[in-house]
Parts: sequence; structure tokens; C-alpha cells
Amino acid sequence: MRARDLMTAPVIAVQPWTTAKEAAELLSMHGFTALPVVDDDERLIGIVTEADLIRGRIPADPRHAHEHREAAVAGKTVGDVMTSPATAMDSGTDVAELCQALVDARIRAMPIVDGSAVVGIVTRGDIVRVLAREDTDIARDVKHRLEIYGGSGRWKIDVRDGYVHITDQFDDDTDRHVAQLLALAVPGVVAADTAYAGEEQHR
Repeated sequence: MRARDLMTAPVIAVQPWTTAKEAAELLSMHGFTALPVVDDDERLIGIVTEADLIRGRIPADPRHAHEHREAAVAGKTVGDVMTSPATAMDSGTDVAELCQALVDARIRAMPIVDGSAVVGIVTRGDIVRVLAREDTDIARDVKHRLEIYGGSGRWKIDVRDGYVHITDQFDDDTDRHVAQLLALAVPGVVAADTAYAGEEQHR
């Protein structure tokens, strides 16, 4: 899978002069975790997250003020609180690479760009939703792709917890390799392997 297969598009973006309150309203309204920040030419210049927006914005309870450290100063605009520059990836990026980047950088959302223009965004939640797909839905999609490639009635597909096993009625290593690659491109597939039906019958 590629980033373009998972990304939310078109993306809702904000600008540096957008107020922090407006950005918070957008995150709350759409259930997002972050918003790309763009300039007048729609080029990515930063990202603003939930953490950026809540920092210093909730005043301490005055009855217990002595228990708190000095509060951070709340920024008024997105430009005051955003992270810049922002990490971004191309729409053709392998989702495995994108996942690793999210984990390594400990970020929850990755803007997807075409050049410097923002074309979408992928969040950890997007990836988790793909991993949560029902096995029956995954099997249907794998079967559809394989039937387009090698005809109907040829393939038997078994999916358990996202792991796909494909049994081919014909003994063709090249076709089985292509079938494996096609299965791996289906959202929700964790791994895929293939076997020749004749060999399995003699086990």
C-alpha cells in the first residue's frame, strides 16, 4: 500500500494567522489529531497538533495554584504554537515506511505532499482502522484482484487475522509471486503466502 491509499483528502489545513481557538474547533469538529499549516501558496510550512493547542490554555485552579509550576504562555495563533518545519511524505511512500516514521518520530499524523503542496494526511488512527478490517472483507478484495489477474475459480483464499494464504490450482511460480504481491497491496493484509494446490493435497 502507498500513502495515497490511506490518506484523507482533500485535507483541511490552517494558516499561521488562524487563531488557536479556530484550530481547536476544527480538530474537535472533525475528530482530527493535527492540522497541516500552509502559506498563501498552499505550501506546507508546519503542523499544529492537539498537544500544541492545549499547552498553557487551561488555567490552573486558583484554589491550588501553589501546587502548580508557572504556567506556559498560551499562543493566540497557530503560528505561535505550531511545529515548523513539519515532517511530510510523498503520496507514493510505502505505508510500511510511513508507519515506521510515525513511530520513530512519536507523531500521530503525517502530512502527505506533492512537491510542497499538501494533498492529504495520514494518522495512526487511519492505519489502525485498516488493520482492524474484517477478514471477510480482506478475502473479498484479494479474491477480486486475483480473479482480474488470473481468472475465476483458480484461487482459494484463506484469511485469518490479516494473514492471507493463497492456494493456486495451477503450478506456476511466477503467477503465485504476482498473486502474493497483489494480496500484499490490499488494505488490512499483514502478510501473504502462496502454495500450489497439488503440493498441498500430497501433504
